[in-house]
Amino acid sequence: MERTFVMLKPDAVNRRLLGEIIGRIEKKGLKIVGLKMIMLNDKILDIHYAHHKNKAFFPRLKKFMSSSPVVAMVVEGVDAVEVVRKLCGPTNGREAVPGTIRGDFSMSVQSNLVHASDSKEKAEEEIKRFFKKEEIFNYPLSNEHLVYSKDEING
Repeated sequence: MERTFVMLKPDAVNRRLLGEIIGRIEKKGLKIVGLKMIMLNDKILDIHYAHHKNKAFFPRLKKFMSSSPVVAMVVEGVDAVEVVRKLCGPTNGREAVPGTIRGDFSMSVQSNLVHASDSKEKAEEEIKRFFKKEEIFNYPLSNEHLVYSKDEING
């Protein structure tokens, strides 16, 4: 099974959308194998958003991302990276179609509720950044046979 990293941003926390977003991930059939609420500091934000460091909006992004706790998750499933990104919708909430998390709840590029890894490699890197090995769990789902066919699980 593939794993991906998902972060529910300060706007999701403050708008009380955590249950709604987590519910959509679980209802899709994905499994949450790591979950915690954390405050992001300058050090971790400089690492996580290093690709934006020289952009004019970087200070505003850091201020926003450290304005309240975030919820960090490790999500597991077949093709988890791509499936989660489709559930989220495009980065710009105004461009996201209804039915996606951003399409239903976001009108912003910055306040777009959720971060999701954009590749398997990024997912591994981000999971290691935010989670210790002992904070990620392996457990069976009683309904896994209803979510996937046998060949998808053992394939």
